[in-house]
Amino acid sequence: MTDEVSQSYSDTKLLRISLTNQTVKQQELTPELFTYYLGGRGLGVKLVYDQVIPAISPLAPENLLVFAIGPLTASSAPTGGRVAVITKSPLTGTIFDSNCGGHFGPQLRRAGYAALVLQGRAKSPTYLWINDGDVEFRSAKDVWGQEVSSSTDYLLDETNAKAQVACIGPGGENRVSLAAIMNDKHRAAGRGGVGAVMGAKHLKAIVIHGTKQISINDPEKLDLVVNRTRRLIKKDSITNNSLPVYGTAVLVNLINEYGMLPTYNFQEGTFNDAEGVSGEKLLERFFTKRYHCFGCPIGCGRISQVQGTEVGGPEYETIWALGPQCGINNLEWITTANHRCNELGLDTISVGSTIGCAMELMQKGYLQSTHEFGKTAELLNLIDDIAHVRGLGKELGQGSKALATRYNAPQLAMQVKGLEMPAYDPRGVQGHALAYATSNRGGCHLRAYLIGPEILGSPVLVDRDRVEGKAGLVILFQNLSAAMDSLVLCRFTTFAFSVEDYADLLSAATSLTISGKEFLKIGERIWTLERLFNIREGFSAKDDCLPPRFSTPLPEGGSRNRVSHLEEMLPEYYRLRGWDKTGQPTKSCLKQLNL
Repeated sequence: MTDEVSQSYSDTKLLRISLTNQTVKQQELTPELFTYYLGGRGLGVKLVYDQVIPAISPLAPENLLVFAIGPLTASSAPTGGRVAVITKSPLTGTIFDSNCGGHFGPQLRRAGYAALVLQGRAKSPTYLWINDGDVEFRSAKDVWGQEVSSSTDYLLDETNAKAQVACIGPGGENRVSLAAIMNDKHRAAGRGGVGAVMGAKHLKAIVIHGTKQISINDPEKLDLVVNRTRRLIKKDSITNNSLPVYGTAVLVNLINEYGMLPTYNFQEGTFNDAEGVSGEKLLERFFTKRYHCFGCPIGCGRISQVQGTEVGGPEYETIWALGPQCGINNLEWITTANHRCNELGLDTISVGSTIGCAMELMQKGYLQSTHEFGKTAELLNLIDDIAHVRGLGKELGQGSKALATRYNAPQLAMQVKGLEMPAYDPRGVQGHALAYATSNRGGCHLRAYLIGPEILGSPVLVDRDRVEGKAGLVILFQNLSAAMDSLVLCRFTTFAFSVEDYADLLSAATSLTISGKEFLKIGERIWTLERLFNIREGFSAKDDCLPPRFSTPLPEGGSRNRVSHLEEMLPEYYRLRGWDKTGQPTKSCLKQLNL
């Protein structure tokens, strides 16, 4: 691997922004940062690790909020339009990155930046207008308190209709721990409360417009690799058929058949009306057109119409969280509730999961509430209350862990490290269970998507009940995800691409000559640095765990009588990672990774 900054990526810089002083400073992307961390997630993690004081409050002005793109952003590489948002999470207290599609990332690259590094707190509501490298701090008083769509429209009218907007809604303004950052009105950097960090900085939005040409190291070679990888996408049944036709909601019926569709706050794994909330039903009843993020040949996004209004989504995770998780089978209501979350700037997974937790707390007598499983009455108002920090919504806005702990039933929060788990019951997938428990950002399916090999047979089908060999498989997927998120490319490309394909794309676009093995080592370095950040914040092996519910067998369905065998896999996971028995990276591990 070469040890210098790629000449085709050196035109992008770090833009350091002090919101307190309203000053900006450009810095070069150093050789070490590029060769060891690439961009996106890796670059942001390195910056946050180095510059955020240990134990600081995530909502303090000193916390960093980093928007980072990668060396393939705005290129012809398939799905090269994403952006990573990195910070210390107010929901989990861990290092956190949130990955978002849409069209914001390419504008950031074309403005000449690899990353925006935001620190401090503006004295009053502010938005940033970045136009081809010129940066203005502008008052956001006219849009503070406004929802996402109206804010976006207003800001584009004030700046440039061809610009892109990343903004928060009332959820972020009110520093709700479930708040997201939105762009394209319905694409979310969700999870972990990144929107709350932005709100704590009094930053309503970043509006960016870039027209600079990006440079490519070897255009002819990149064209060849891009053509090859696009053919791979067309060849794969998931990326060429399932996702384009049905979107991510294609998973509803399948996961339900396996008995892994969490229902009634993970009390069951089978929903009796999965068909009614499936991707097939969404296509039949509400679908109007596909949505493509920048440079994406897959087009898994949905534009739906409810009550005469076109809205974005819903995605699989959202359908589950606002549907079966809460015992709700009304797809029209789910689509409407998804739109409300988008407009308010809230993460749908954590919102739905936390509401499901509240419903079980009520069911078991811990909480006095009128919100019951299966009932939608007043739930839209409750979602509004979460964003505006009112009544019960104020408590739900802190997440399920804080909610369940408050009512003396922490076991009813379906979370890992404070982050609500998504729509796959880990009792039915042993590798995925290990991936949940060891995820550096908490309960997440995208740190290592073992649903691919364990359920979908991609790239090969493995026995979902076996524990042998799963630790190594999880590590492989975790390292790959960290490196991919640093390019920054969409996770769905893993259904079609090999590790060598990613390395070839990177090598063609930049002068960084790299193999698949070296690409994975970059991911391992990033993963380990995230672990070091969390250890510094007080996390340890005791946090690599699952809620106790998953030691109790599922009562029925395709995963009946199954439990998680996490304790059998963790020791091997630590050993293969080069960590000691307490989950601490050893000195030899750190040396080998140049940490």
